Amino acid sequence: MKITLFLKLLLPALIIAVIQPVAAQNALKQANRHFDKYEFSAAVTAYKNVLSAGEPSLPVVQRIADSYRLMNNNREAEFWYAQVVNFPDADPVNLLHYAHAAKYNGNFDKAKELYQNYGSRAAGKKELAAKLVASCDSAIAWQQNARPYTIKKAAGINAGSSDFSPIKFKDGIIFASDRLSGDTTSTRQSSSTRSGWTGNGYIQLYFAPATSDSTWGTPVALPAPVNTGFHNGPATFLERENLLFFTRVAARKRVRRKGNADPTSWFTSNANLETNRLEIYTAELKKGNWENVKPFRYNRPDAYSVGHPAVTPDGRILYFVSDMPGGAGATDIYYCERQENGSWGKPVNAGEGINTPGRESFPTVGADGVLYFSSDGHLGMGGLDIFKADGVHTRWHSAENLQYPINSSTDDFGMLLDSTGKAGLITSDRLQANTTDNLFAFDYISIPCKVQGVVAETVRDPRTRQTTQVPVENALVQLLNEETGTFEQVATDAKGHFYFNVNGGVQYTIRGSKGGYLTHAVTMMMECNAPTDTLNLEVDFNRDTPEQPILLKNIYYDLNKSEIRPDAARELDKLVRTLEENPSIRIELSSHTDSRESARYNQILSDARARAAVNYIVSRGIPSSRIVAKGYGETMILNRCVDGVKCSEEEHQENRRTEFKILAPHIRF
Repeated sequence: MKITLFLKLLLPALIIAVIQPVAAQNALKQANRHFDKYEFSAAVTAYKNVLSAGEPSLPVVQRIADSYRLMNNNREAEFWYAQVVNFPDADPVNLLHYAHAAKYNGNFDKAKELYQNYGSRAAGKKELAAKLVASCDSAIAWQQNARPYTIKKAAGINAGSSDFSPIKFKDGIIFASDRLSGDTTSTRQSSSTRSGWTGNGYIQLYFAPATSDSTWGTPVALPAPVNTGFHNGPATFLERENLLFFTRVAARKRVRRKGNADPTSWFTSNANLETNRLEIYTAELKKGNWENVKPFRYNRPDAYSVGHPAVTPDGRILYFVSDMPGGAGATDIYYCERQENGSWGKPVNAGEGINTPGRESFPTVGADGVLYFSSDGHLGMGGLDIFKADGVHTRWHSAENLQYPINSSTDDFGMLLDSTGKAGLITSDRLQANTTDNLFAFDYISIPCKVQGVVAETVRDPRTRQTTQVPVENALVQLLNEETGTFEQVATDAKGHFYFNVNGGVQYTIRGSKGGYLTHAVTMMMECNAPTDTLNLEVDFNRDTPEQPILLKNIYYDLNKSEIRPDAARELDKLVRTLEENPSIRIELSSHTDSRESARYNQILSDARARAAVNYIVSRGIPSSRIVAKGYGETMILNRCVDGVKCSEEEHQENRRTEFKILAPHIRF
């Protein structure tokens, strides 16, 4: 009897002891299945259920943190990575993820501490950590010296969902959204038709009309065949051809591999173990209807993504984003040129002036041809920051961060500028507890300030080769307001100084002239952050003496190459402006090498570099009859570094130079 009673008491305990581990294992397997299928929203819930039934473990806590990171929920990610790094066996990369999340949430001091810790613990990462610490310092400085913009949520358009990437369309805008309410294209209200990645709806394109009070009317989803039951958007519209370029997601059977199979976090994988890759499609607007939907010829959903299109107003260049092989980072910006027969040429990487080892995405083109894009690879405040770059094709000037408050510590992207270039819309998830993206309206505040300049001539000592700046007295300096057409002028004082009062957000041309010198001009947008600001400007004057070589500063080429780098293009643009301001002169542009390599090789290389520079100048509108290319190889060494003499790199660099000289009137070519 006692034995029987003992067994009756023992058996339930044994059954519970067996069932509980089995149940826990099944729950963990289910959570892992959600994670492996990119169903991160469901995975978080499942992993938390596993945690509530037992002791915390590194694999489970790691997966929760990773899920929040991949859902772009950095508020939760920061908390959970703080738990992960407390485990002694946690990979140091978690310090990096923790730091990124802290930076994203505006906790810059904490992020700096974590980046430094990561640099000391992860092999070979000290340099990266130092750059990331510097980015935190920049973010703090930018917040303390905010640029003069007002920024607020766009009225009447956000829906508590992810609403992003607006584009101008007719009398309103088209934008992308993963909202569920008000969807007229499909029945996506049930959980089975929601995105497993985020738990929200699938992305669709919506049109919102502009209203008279600068707000927006009720958004309406674009009909089929543009929108489908899966992801569609973002887009760009070529008005002159009534042609919509838009992103669409294609599902393909997924090849199992570590990491995120798709670098663009808007798009997800579904429960059927399919990889969702981006494609570009076009649709024509004919008599109010969308027709003739066609795929872009370079879509490769079996191998990589192609999406986020942006087309120039003339329809000649299409920019887009891809993770195709051969890029600089996770995603790069590429472009295609339209051919004479209307087809698109092969994709070309936009180059190192734009692309980094990080993510470049969401390109847009302003009315002035400036390229705007988002990146987490350039120096930024956190997440994606918006940058702008002047240039064309692969010849871009350094990307400029638009700073605070256009950018924030969160993701900022999808910029739409109005015709003035001073106001518009951006996408950001700032001020959001649930990390969804909203559309924000911004406007520039014009603030008066001063310009302080100095006009000087660079003079080189023929004996020591040292250069000095000599002020130019009594030079005439004119200030032209490009908006009003009004101008004023002053003469430089004995120290070459001049002063003007200007207004921020206004484009001015400053032109300097004096007998015996070439006329110099520069056009610039004045950016005044406070009335006490003083903008400093240096104006370099060159003599107009024929046959006198004038050094072009900072014209560098990659080793043994003749292609024009973005930094060299910036300097050549200054020479273009000089030629425009002095239409009567003709010049010889010369390239020189150092004495290393053979004389024949150096001659060939300098010829190629001079021709490349001249071709660039001609491409900017200067007639070829006004400029001639001349390579001098190593025949005009400036210092002691001839063949056989050991010299420092700095000494060799002095000989690797590009110069121009004004040709005497009697010279013909």
